[in-house]
Amino acid sequence: MTVSRRELLRSGGLLGAGLLGAALSSGRAFASMAAEARYPHVTGMIDRYVSGGSVAGMVAALGWGEDVPVGIARGVESRGRIAPVTLDSLFRIYSMTKPVTGMAAMMLVDEGKLQLDQPIADVLPKFAKMQVQVTPDGALDQVRPAKTAITVRHLLTHTAGLGYTIVQTGPIKAAYEAQGLVPAQISRVPVPGLWTMNAAPSLEVFADRLAELPLVYEPGTRWSYSVGLDLLGRVIEVVSGQPFDVFLAERMFAPAGMDSTWFRVPESQVSRLTTNYALFGGRAVPLDPADSSVYLQAPAFPYGGAGLVSSPRDYDRFLAMLLGQGRIGRTRVMSEAAVRLGTSNLLPPGAVVTDRFVKGGGFGAGGRVGLGEDAGTFGWAGAAGTVGFINTRVGARAGLYVQFMPSEALPVQEEFPKAVLADVMAKKVAA
Repeated sequence: MTVSRRELLRSGGLLGAGLLGAALSSGRAFASMAAEARYPHVTGMIDRYVSGGSVAGMVAALGWGEDVPVGIARGVESRGRIAPVTLDSLFRIYSMTKPVTGMAAMMLVDEGKLQLDQPIADVLPKFAKMQVQVTPDGALDQVRPAKTAITVRHLLTHTAGLGYTIVQTGPIKAAYEAQGLVPAQISRVPVPGLWTMNAAPSLEVFADRLAELPLVYEPGTRWSYSVGLDLLGRVIEVVSGQPFDVFLAERMFAPAGMDSTWFRVPESQVSRLTTNYALFGGRAVPLDPADSSVYLQAPAFPYGGAGLVSSPRDYDRFLAMLLGQGRIGRTRVMSEAAVRLGTSNLLPPGAVVTDRFVKGGGFGAGGRVGLGEDAGTFGWAGAAGTVGFINTRVGARAGLYVQFMPSEALPVQEEFPKAVLADVMAKKVAA
């Protein structure tokens, strides 16, 4: 079966809504089937990667409406161990943290404590007079004053003009690394090109140092992957009066019933943690072993862009909450208005979007938004192969959990939504 770009949400290949609106009209009957029978393409994909030895383990979590998630799991949490992966295994979700941070900010917008188009200098005064590089990634001493103030909207949508060590090159990348403006922790040892050991000592220091460096682009003009959601964590803690990680724990995780999502994995839970691997030339090398993981120690600061560890079951609750327009079960975590706004296209008018992960779509509070035939889709992917998304038009949610880097080493983030789409379309044809 051929699947076109219009059928996919391209954040690593997330589901689009165009064909699903018809394909899932019999979703309830579909949901009553056994997992493997319901999702043979997803099951086959997972079996192929795990049995072929490409990955140690892989889990898919799929759900409809408020139904409990279906889990399809194969393999083990770490090579050489016997513990199988399950819906309760712990995975580094990296950039799937971004929608969590984005929705936390939407809570404050909904409460009137922040405004989408409010300059962040109102909260963080050091960002009042930013400079912009004359040539992106060029010389640091060739700058001009920014014409536009960075706003909350810009941070949410990667249009603030900020950089990212995993994206930028040249002097600005070196400056970010020297100042500890790194996107996440990876390992207890340096990983060239991915992770340096001198992260800024706190979120406050991170923000202050970031304000001293020039922007790569003029705010509001271009989508460019960045540390915007990490900086938004600092905005959240200043406005809320709580440390960012405490705000998430009390306002998001506890009410949503997410009891397995942390910036630091408790030692008592290490038996559930998977190992993250680096794939080199077809070989899997332990990058962050579970029993000595960097996530067993407190991070330098809570990375709002890529810092969380979660279980498939826990992250499915976050997705279910979004699918329920802010409610999960009988508990309201966010207002319906906040979720609707956060999952809508918040890109500034006229912003240039050329990145392949976003082109053709929109961007909301930390995640890609489907437009046109893809309307109703929201989600994002992670650097270790994970991906999670919802489709509000059909009431579906899906997540894939695996641990390898770089994520481009295997095309799982593109194949997973295609497999889900193939399964639900096959069910529709059979019906």
